[in-house]
Amino acid sequence: MSAFSTAPVIIDGKGHLLGRLAAIVAKQLLAGQKIIVVRCEEINISGSYMRNKLRYANFLHKRHIVNPKKLGPFHHRAPSRILHRTIRGMLPYRTNRGANAIERIKLYEGCPPPYDLKKKMVVPGALRVLRLKPGRKYCTVKRLSHDFGWGYRDVVDRLEEKRKIKAQAYHERKTTAVKLRQKSTQDQASSFAKLTALGY
Repeated sequence: MSAFSTAPVIIDGKGHLLGRLAAIVAKQLLAGQKIIVVRCEEINISGSYMRNKLRYANFLHKRHIVNPKKLGPFHHRAPSRILHRTIRGMLPYRTNRGANAIERIKLYEGCPPPYDLKKKMVVPGALRVLRLKPGRKYCTVKRLSHDFGWGYRDVVDRLEEKRKIKAQAYHERKTTAVKLRQKSTQDQASSFAKLTALGY
């Protein structure tokens, strides 16, 4: 990632590998950087879907060994909470330094306002297309979460479709305005050149 910034860094989670993204984000949090991750449901996990499903099912059967009726640890189903727990495991979160670091991160499913209008970045060191060998299997956190009880996949998909339609319309308006401005500038330059040639 780039150098330290006082403004929060907004990362688009789509297409990133879970562990690599979590490791880079954890390091930046310890350095004092504020980070916001949107579209957590589109994060990828290396390995086939069935393998990851069996691993998460095995994790769900872990219980509190001293007092089993406490039903610990807590097994979060939402993609943002899965990423949060992954990042937390890479931080000394029981110390003051780690606790302060984990407070600097915000995680969201989808791309809610005001982050839908702000510039987002990617982390090249964590992108699946750059870090995972071509042909290797992978799955998305969205599919895994949905199969284990996360009930907002359809809601997030519907809101994302609306956001993409609005973003496309905004982009078209912006490109049209830029083209009109360029054409106006060229017309003024040509008329000025004609006047200059006539000696005015």
